[in-house]
Amino acid sequence: MGETTVTSVSTPDGSRDRPAQRTVRSSMEIDPEIALPLLGSADENLKALERALTADIHVRGNTITLTGTSADVALAERAIGELAVLVARGQSLTPDAVRRSVGMLTDGMGESPAEVLSLDILSRRGKTIRPKTVNQKRYVDAIDANTIVFGIGPAGTGKTYLAMAKAVQALQSKNVSRIILTRPAVEAGERLGFLPGTLHEKIDPYLRPLHDALHDMMDPEAIPKLMQAGVIEVAPLAYMRGRTLNDAFIILDEAQNTTAEQMKMFLTRLGFGSKIVVTGDVTQVDLPGGARSGLRAASEILTDIDDIHFAELTSADVVRHRLVSDIVDAYERFETERVDEVTLGNRAHRRSASARSQRR
Repeated sequence: MGETTVTSVSTPDGSRDRPAQRTVRSSMEIDPEIALPLLGSADENLKALERALTADIHVRGNTITLTGTSADVALAERAIGELAVLVARGQSLTPDAVRRSVGMLTDGMGESPAEVLSLDILSRRGKTIRPKTVNQKRYVDAIDANTIVFGIGPAGTGKTYLAMAKAVQALQSKNVSRIILTRPAVEAGERLGFLPGTLHEKIDPYLRPLHDALHDMMDPEAIPKLMQAGVIEVAPLAYMRGRTLNDAFIILDEAQNTTAEQMKMFLTRLGFGSKIVVTGDVTQVDLPGGARSGLRAASEILTDIDDIHFAELTSADVVRHRLVSDIVDAYERFETERVDEVTLGNRAHRRSASARSQRR
């Protein structure tokens, strides 16, 4: 980084030199070889930086000049430094990675964006699967460090996809000898009896998302052979009963649609040399008759057991279209407001009932 200058700016009342009003100017020299990939094609990454940061950014050649308050300039320096490290490591930089990097620094979670976004889990045909948020990296690290991990969060946060990537990684590195993927056969508004075909054909739609993720991570031609050999098994949760699962990476998806009894049955299938990842969203329970979710029960019962970890993901970790995060937040606000209204209504009803009884 080059020299930094400080300029005093007059405030409306004519006073000078107030710290909050000081303008700081800082110059950074970047390696000419990384300037183009850092700024992006047609300056798309630079534009993303300008949208994400408050400091004014001016680029001339390989010199970046930052102007703003000391805090804004310091944040911009850190962000550009982290992005430069990513590019230097050979990672292709995108506007989304720029936005997420600045978000990590702004949130003050203490993690280096370069370390989070350069953690390679799995690579296939030029595509590399990596965590994209701090919570996703912590989730992935927890899978490495614990025997049972619960990934709890809304749709689009990568709970299942990252777990699948870790499972394939474990199989390829021979840490396990098989992968077992399972889901409860419960879906919003539908029951198996209404679907056409044989039992296998009825169940297949529920397991299709797991098949799709596998095809992203492995050679599609190899998957049927591995399934036939029992190296990969995709089955409904009911098929787990009575088994002991040794030397396996086991994923239970959509776990919010298990009952407490089913969850206990599944977790006690754990055998030697195995690892379990349970994923689900406790806000999307489709169990009939208002039955209590086994995922919610497990999060209350098992929190103090060593080697079991609960990873929480939020709307900030959504890696689908930007609107998905906004939709999740909107529903959370609606549910919170509805609960508040019900609570206030109940209190008003109790006060009214109490007043009537006193008049009597």
